[in-house]
Amino acid sequence: MNHEPVPPPDADARVADLPVLRLKRHEERRVAAGHLWIFSNEVDTTATPLTSFAPGAYAAVRSDRDKFLGYAYVNPHSLIAARIVGRDRGFAPGPSLIVHRLNVALALRERLYTEPYYRLVHGESDALPGLVVDRYGDVLVAQIGTAGMEQQKGAIVAALEKVVKPRVIVFKNDSGARELEQLEKYIEVARGELPESITVREAGLTFSAPLATGQKTGWFYDQAANRRQFLPLMAGAKRVLDVFSYVGGWSVGAARNGAAVTAIDSSAPALEAAARNAAANGVALEAIRDDAFDAMEALHAANEKFDAVIVDPPAFIKRRKDAPKGEAAYKRINQLAMQLLARDGLLVSCSCSYHLAPEQLTDAIQRGGRHLGRFVQILATGSQSPDHPVHPAIPETRYLKAFLCRVTHD
Repeated sequence: MNHEPVPPPDADARVADLPVLRLKRHEERRVAAGHLWIFSNEVDTTATPLTSFAPGAYAAVRSDRDKFLGYAYVNPHSLIAARIVGRDRGFAPGPSLIVHRLNVALALRERLYTEPYYRLVHGESDALPGLVVDRYGDVLVAQIGTAGMEQQKGAIVAALEKVVKPRVIVFKNDSGARELEQLEKYIEVARGELPESITVREAGLTFSAPLATGQKTGWFYDQAANRRQFLPLMAGAKRVLDVFSYVGGWSVGAARNGAAVTAIDSSAPALEAAARNAAANGVALEAIRDDAFDAMEALHAANEKFDAVIVDPPAFIKRRKDAPKGEAAYKRINQLAMQLLARDGLLVSCSCSYHLAPEQLTDAIQRGGRHLGRFVQILATGSQSPDHPVHPAIPETRYLKAFLCRVTHD
């Protein structure tokens, strides 16, 4: 057998041209059920050594009984050794498949949204594993997290130009996930010029967020549906605290409802952007630059009280082994939030940690409440916005939890 590395193809592959990646006995069940990931310990490395593949190479995945399971790209250096990109034997991977996937993804977003501000591609959930594309009008910001998509970057650009026809395409490939695939971090402009900031329209409001120095692709579209659902229910709150505010997605909406808003974030540029966004929408906010826990402790010491507190932290649990420490952090942050609430207040509590189940977040809220002698009622629940669809066979694509709670004294 020829074990020389197989380079990823530049054009549409033909079935006969692709090497085989064979799975061990019984290891095809999860893939056959719809999951797109193949772990390295599921591969029959005796029959098909992973070292025979170059990072990003395409392969035809087969079971130990030689049943065709799909086409995938391979990375021998990653725990997730391969990711399925297609299951139609007659539609091999390549540029035309990427165009097809983009057309399908765009059709969903155009059905959901009247303006072009949304996540256009959500990785595995749009059958483009390893690729995220956020759309800001005629500006597209893409993030590649896998070697397979990195090898297809040219085809991705061509497909985006054909399907969306944007003015600007930026690859903001600076996420930590790239390290797991042994990929370098970088920011690159593939079309047009790098804008200093991106513009977002959400629920009748206009926001600006930094691009190169901003978080993720510049904005968090995944919380848009929760803001649309929760903020009207919070309209009676006269004083609101927004913790981990970033550039003011929650803050500005609350201020437009008539609340006096205090925003907490550790980033001075984020708070400056939040203030600009507030002014652009005809409102104002107070900003506190500090560690969230320290700032909340200081507000409690000063006996400050708020009608509503929003807690939207970064993921406290990025890996399963971080769970005990992370669960303690969620309990503490929610307990601090409840200490700052008026006697009959509202708490918005969120988690983007996949490794924290919804019931674990509600348990953290409840335990924090019981510690303080508070009675908690959950008024509304939320998840990621519909432009971040969930793949029913891939639990990892369901990650965002949000709860609107009423908190009163016992």
